[in-house]
Amino acid sequence: MTVEVLAHIADPNAKPAGRIRQKNEQAIIKAAEDEFAKHGFKGTSMNTIAQSVGLPKANLHYYFSNKLGLYQAVLVNILELWDNSFNTVSVEDDPAAAIARYIRAKMEFSRRHPKASRIYAMEVISGGEHLSQMLDQDYQAWFRGRAAVFAAWSAAGKMDPVDPAHLIFLIWSGTQHYADFASQICRVTGRSRLVKADYEEATEQLITIILKGCGLTPPAKDA
Repeated sequence: MTVEVLAHIADPNAKPAGRIRQKNEQAIIKAAEDEFAKHGFKGTSMNTIAQSVGLPKANLHYYFSNKLGLYQAVLVNILELWDNSFNTVSVEDDPAAAIARYIRAKMEFSRRHPKASRIYAMEVISGGEHLSQMLDQDYQAWFRGRAAVFAAWSAAGKMDPVDPAHLIFLIWSGTQHYADFASQICRVTGRSRLVKADYEEATEQLITIILKGCGLTPPAKDA
């Protein structure tokens, strides 16, 4: 799914944004992530977001007309960041290297954007009401296209036959766990917080477990 398609879902009347507008919108989305992660959709107000980003509320409405539009923009941004690292995977790629790269990219997202991941998780757990437009036929077609790559690898004997959908779900859940359940991980492991080295170790473990489950040999770390 392209950036243009996702942006159109969030605001069907949106026009291509200039550089300054894009910069301001990203600053607003970042501030909104912080507030939505703390208080959820219902508990967050446009006024608190405006205060957080240092803009008058009227200026905030210039970029996003209402809280729902801003919330959907946050969700769009999350999906875009997640999916970009998966968009270019093709049948011609080496499956071990491609899957390892995707796991690394998703884990890096969990490390750098834990609040964004938690917002998405809270939305899904609450029923996904605001995701219904985003996870429509276009997104389903995108998902089927990604799954088809895995199926082609299996059919060509490049990896063991596994259900592509469940493999993708496993990658999503395994990588996002380190953002969504970081507090649980810290409690059971005795850590005060997760640091970069923890994510790097977890990344390599996930790559080994998932690839060996597909009958693949994990590539070198810099491959």
